[in-house]
Amino acid sequence: MRVRDYITETIGKHKMHMTLIDPAKQDPEVSGEIAEKACRAGTDAIMVGGSTGVTQENLDATVAAIKSKCKLPVIYFPSGANAISRGCDAIYFMSFLNSRNVRNITGEHAKGAPIIKKLGIEPISMGYVVIEPGMKVGEVGEAELVRRGDLRTLVGYAITTEFFGMDLLYLEAGSGAPEPVPADMIQAARESVEIPIVVGGGIVTAEQAGRAAAAGGDIIVTGTLIENGGFEQRLREIVETVHRS
Repeated sequence: MRVRDYITETIGKHKMHMTLIDPAKQDPEVSGEIAEKACRAGTDAIMVGGSTGVTQENLDATVAAIKSKCKLPVIYFPSGANAISRGCDAIYFMSFLNSRNVRNITGEHAKGAPIIKKLGIEPISMGYVVIEPGMKVGEVGEAELVRRGDLRTLVGYAITTEFFGMDLLYLEAGSGAPEPVPADMIQAARESVEIPIVVGGGIVTAEQAGRAAAAGGDIIVTGTLIENGGFEQRLREIVETVHRS
């Protein structure tokens, strides 16, 4: 089954949770162990990626380690065309819509698309919008951050994503953000488009995950939570809350 179809089918049953693993944050073997624990906690897919420090070497090794420990789809969440792993089941072909640098909107895509096609990796198109505070991804991506509470601008980007024919809309507050994307912004996006909405950044509790899902997020992503160990019970609570929403 194609990953896009798996996502559609799963969302038809319940909201999804995805675990994001950064190859630059730990050795590949540790990444594999994290993925195994996330699978046991009930996550629906594994995302692999980071804003900085991702190389072809650590990406390939991390993906291989994850796939040896977990049978869920592995989706690459790229920061550019500098590293693309044939081991991934799919790649988010994502346009950073509110970047000030055209490289992040279409430039890296033009470099990476021929490689993705040659390797036969399934692309999943995505409009990526970063909201305050943005954190490292906002800085690296040269984002013109959407201000918290600026529903008009956010809705404009959401509808643009849908009009472009993209598969998913990703609302991002940034890894390690002190607060996740506000619920009213998620709700405004949900009311303006029909495509699935992914929400990530700053979600570290079941309560935050539940609010994001209840507001209209179809896929809830957690990443920072898993980086400090001892996360399994907390992750299980987040996954269960998302699935119930």
